[in-house]
Amino acid sequence: MSALPGHGAERPVNEPVHSIQRVAVLGAGSWGTAFAKVLGDAGREVRLWARRPEVAEAVNARRHNPDYLSDVALPDKLWATHDAAEALGGADAVILAVPSQSLRANLERWRDLIPDGVTVTSLAKGVELGTLKRMTEVIDDVTGVGTDRLAVVSGPNLAAEIAHEQPTATVIACADHDRAVELQTACATGYFRAYTNTDVVGAELGGAGKNVIALAVGVASGMGLGDNSRASLITRGLAEMSRLGMALGASPLTFAGLAGMGDLVATCSSPLSRNRTFGEQLGRGASLVEAEKANNGQVAEGVKSCLSICELGQRAGVELPIADAVRRVCHEGMTAHQMAKELISRAPKPE
Repeated sequence: MSALPGHGAERPVNEPVHSIQRVAVLGAGSWGTAFAKVLGDAGREVRLWARRPEVAEAVNARRHNPDYLSDVALPDKLWATHDAAEALGGADAVILAVPSQSLRANLERWRDLIPDGVTVTSLAKGVELGTLKRMTEVIDDVTGVGTDRLAVVSGPNLAAEIAHEQPTATVIACADHDRAVELQTACATGYFRAYTNTDVVGAELGGAGKNVIALAVGVASGMGLGDNSRASLITRGLAEMSRLGMALGASPLTFAGLAGMGDLVATCSSPLSRNRTFGEQLGRGASLVEAEKANNGQVAEGVKSCLSICELGQRAGVELPIADAVRRVCHEGMTAHQMAKELISRAPKPE
């Protein structure tokens, strides 16, 4: 195990006792790499954990991630490692950037390595299958760190655009406002602006729900439908997300902000969105296997999240017609044309 630069260094004397200087980012995919770059550009010492040692070696030797965002130069303050203990040792904050459905298994290996008292932040956007837990609930379930130490980052944050330093904003939600502010300061750069919020439930459900709606918008686009259809799906999709969120204790204002409407618009509109592009393949008549192949072997988060979100809706007694239609297209063989006909033929009602 090779020591990373800066390990054991003392804090600058002009920094507050609780300021975040050293950050562990666990997960070297697109979003993990992009957020690690943001932190490094903000002057933090970043240790990026990569699942495969060759990725960590390439980051350190060539200053870029060979598999994700390979054209982006990474800052000198960012160093990678395949050793989770090395990444987590002495960290002031921990960022979890692994897929939602593999978060629990990874945490079971890492929980004893997480330093006492640090804020643990989720970048994953999903609801766990089976348990129907949000990501911060999964983290608390496995680690027992307590809800006040758990945060989530959510917003219109397409990784490639952020990595290329295109201006964007995000929400850092944490029940402990002071911890949210610490994270806000730690990731402040000239191109990345964070706002704080205490509505963790709303931020997480917004992030999970928008992936499902983006699949529906992608299906419509793949069928050749135009802006009216896509705008209708986005708007009614936001209504679905808001209804579910409020039923589960979220603030409706969260869904009108960056973690709701902002994230939804970006994910539904951009060709960089994995969920939208996956949906487009389905709209053109592709099977799940064919859509996955066209998506470079990656399954969009919404394909699994639609199952857990629909279950959450049933449990809460909330009607989610778009999410349910996506679920049936992905898992029950409904065609895109059947989906469109069913949604437009629903009984008329007030908005």
